[in-house]
Amino acid sequence: MSDDLILQTEQLSKEFRGFTAVNSVNLAVRRGSIHALIGPNGAGKTTCFNLLTKFLEPTSGRIVFNGHDITRERPAQIARRGIIRSFQISAVFPHLTLMENVRLGLQRRLGVSFQFWRSERMLEQLDARALELLQEVGLRDLAHEETVNLPYGRKRALEIATTLAMEPELMLLDEPTQGMGHEDVERVTQLIKKVAAGRTVLMVEHNMKVVSTIADKITVLQRGAVLAEGPYAEVSRNPLVMEAYMGTTEGQLQGAH
Repeated sequence: MSDDLILQTEQLSKEFRGFTAVNSVNLAVRRGSIHALIGPNGAGKTTCFNLLTKFLEPTSGRIVFNGHDITRERPAQIARRGIIRSFQISAVFPHLTLMENVRLGLQRRLGVSFQFWRSERMLEQLDARALELLQEVGLRDLAHEETVNLPYGRKRALEIATTLAMEPELMLLDEPTQGMGHEDVERVTQLIKKVAAGRTVLMVEHNMKVVSTIADKITVLQRGAVLAEGPYAEVSRNPLVMEAYMGTTEGQLQGAH
């Protein structure tokens, strides 16, 4: 594994009772890049994410992160190595404030999640960092607002802040703009671009406009296998990719140039 690659998979496969959901996938994610995983529904994108974070065990193949074979490691070990996943459905606590949500992420990272008797000074240190992270995602002014009151797009921004609190070396974003209106999509796209500075992002995303705007490299999956790979301009003109998207998002592929 070369130094500029943070994550590699070799012939990664997952079968469910004879059905091959992920089929011999070779991924190479470059350090400091935004790498997008796209494909029609049922292409195996989320299963791939589940394999990388060990929510599922691969049937065969290898996963290498920072030169270490992590194929058989447990989810908690993977997280400690710095692979942190932000979920498709907003994973924040609605009745905590924004500050409290981010602080929970910071406590997890420090390994003090359940030590609620820690000194006030310790929590004050966390508050300062929590405010910095909220500032980074444009939510500092809402630090003491209850999360349930946030509009959907802002909840996703908060989720990115809680993911950043875990100090990820590799952020896995699972459809970060799903279900958003145009304005929110634009805001979250710019936010991902901003927080990706100095970090590595691997994202599953349906919105081709988002992918064309921020992804350095795109891997297209179809029926669990890699169909094409490369920068957006190249991938979007690939006849195999256009055929795979026929009747669904071919228009999107063309329209996002």
